[in-house]
Amino acid sequence: MRADTEQPMLLTAPHLTAPHAFSTRDGGVSVGPYSAAKGGGLNLDDRKDDGTAVGENRRRLAAALDFGAAQFARLNQVHGTEVIPVSGPGVWTGDALVSATPGVLLAIGTADCYPLLLEDPEAGVLGAAHAGWKGTLGRIAAKTVEAMSSLGARPERIRAAIGPGICGERYGVGPEVAAKFVAAGLGDFVQQREGQPHLDLAGANRAVLLEAGVPGEFIWLSGRCSTETEFYSYRRDAGTTGRMWAVIGLRAGASA
Repeated sequence: MRADTEQPMLLTAPHLTAPHAFSTRDGGVSVGPYSAAKGGGLNLDDRKDDGTAVGENRRRLAAALDFGAAQFARLNQVHGTEVIPVSGPGVWTGDALVSATPGVLLAIGTADCYPLLLEDPEAGVLGAAHAGWKGTLGRIAAKTVEAMSSLGARPERIRAAIGPGICGERYGVGPEVAAKFVAAGLGDFVQQREGQPHLDLAGANRAVLLEAGVPGEFIWLSGRCSTETEFYSYRRDAGTTGRMWAVIGLRAGASA
């Protein structure tokens, strides 16, 4: 294990008030295919990487937001649309989490799929969702808004941030996937490039949030593509890669 950078390199959305971050691959201790250009990588997935290194990376991410590594609520993600309300740390199976409990740091892992972070700052209700093409098609963003509303949020107050994911220019898909988006009313986000359909998942998720009642001025897009060198990308790296996390939480004793 090598500690090349003390602090992780994180992206934040300007309109979210709760502690949050979209991680990059920089600022950790992972090596090999999980490293970064400047040294150790901030890989947050322990399925193939060294568990000790990943544990240190998770500690660094949590500490950057004044949380502890034991406060993460996270998922075994299955490219579905199940949204799970949580009131404490742990691991669940699904693709989105919502919570109104302080002291819990919601975490979503990605390496081309889009991470969505949401908050209703007045109600103190948070959400985090994993949106690949299947989740986007199933409108997981809207299901997350609905689950947040069951905890006291209101769509017109929700602020949403769409983090780095694979951009439409790099995300070619087969005609059968493109046809599913057209049939689901998301055909505007299918683009033809050099004879192959490509998907604009960032735009599609923004449209789903608008459908769900989130105001357009409250939706922020990072504009970053996960195939850039600062990020982990499953497609670019042919499956041998790490994972970034998008995280959001309420500190204990505070509200959003």
